[in-house]
Amino acid sequence: MALDFGHFVLILLNIKGLHNALEMSNQTTMTDFLLLGFSDIRELQILHFVIFLAAYLAALMGNLLIITTVTLNYELHSPMFFFLINLSIMDLGSISVTVPKSMSNSLLNTRLISYSGCVIQVFCLFWFLGANLSLLTVMAYDRYISICKPLHYGIIMNRRACIQMAACAWAASVINSALHTGNTFTIPFCHSNTINQFFCEVPQLLKLSCSDTYRRELAALVFSACLALGCFAFIVVSYVQIFTTVLRIPSEQGHQKAFSTCIPHLIVVSLFLSTGGIAYLKPISDSPSPLDLLAAVLYSVVPPLMNPVIYSMRNKEIQASFRKLLQRF
Repeated sequence: MALDFGHFVLILLNIKGLHNALEMSNQTTMTDFLLLGFSDIRELQILHFVIFLAAYLAALMGNLLIITTVTLNYELHSPMFFFLINLSIMDLGSISVTVPKSMSNSLLNTRLISYSGCVIQVFCLFWFLGANLSLLTVMAYDRYISICKPLHYGIIMNRRACIQMAACAWAASVINSALHTGNTFTIPFCHSNTINQFFCEVPQLLKLSCSDTYRRELAALVFSACLALGCFAFIVVSYVQIFTTVLRIPSEQGHQKAFSTCIPHLIVVSLFLSTGGIAYLKPISDSPSPLDLLAAVLYSVVPPLMNPVIYSMRNKEIQASFRKLLQRF
């Protein structure tokens, strides 16, 4: 009986050792991930490629047009349009991180992304999206100084201050991105290599973890969410002050001029925060979900596509510069 019990213990130990060895093998040999495809039907894959290509080219042309227009028109060399150029660069970066890879996978009928490619996607996406939010906050401050303290605007928003604000937005986002990327990819992945999203998204990657160390990244995500709420609160307070000041302006022309510069920024902020909030605040499903896919498209594709349209439609200075640029050619 003792001998049988001893054999039983040895068998359990062997099974446990084999299980641990398999886990270690999965952790060390994971060299790529499988992204979520939009469809297994070839015709629908081609349709997805065409739709994403059209959206990407539209975002590319729209943002490049704004950058070119502002750069070539000396009349637009003001703090507001300097920040707008930076915003367009960030939009180009964020959409270029996710969409081209998804398009190529659909065209080539594959779902693979390399481990290093996934790391680059996570780092760059956090970098551009974080810088985007920081810059939108700076732009709210710029509008506040312009409307509420117009006599001090040239002193406060001088060239050096604008460059420093933009540089801080980019640099702070790099640090935040490095924190999230480092936390995410020091976690051992062993449950699977299938990501239920069309790009490498951190919440989906955390589901693949087989270690409790993923809680560090959850804490970092909560910290980033608190920072985002702080930015949102700052923007709200700024616009309360702005609208209070605008309503005191006696002339109708003054109202229109103030709103023409504020409304586009407010729409862009609302679009960015609402789509990002939907994507990251909703519960993550255990299986591929159309809602998760839709939310990811909303915050990764729609803002870079719509921002040039919003600014060009509502801003008369941009429209006039567009016409001048077209007349040159």
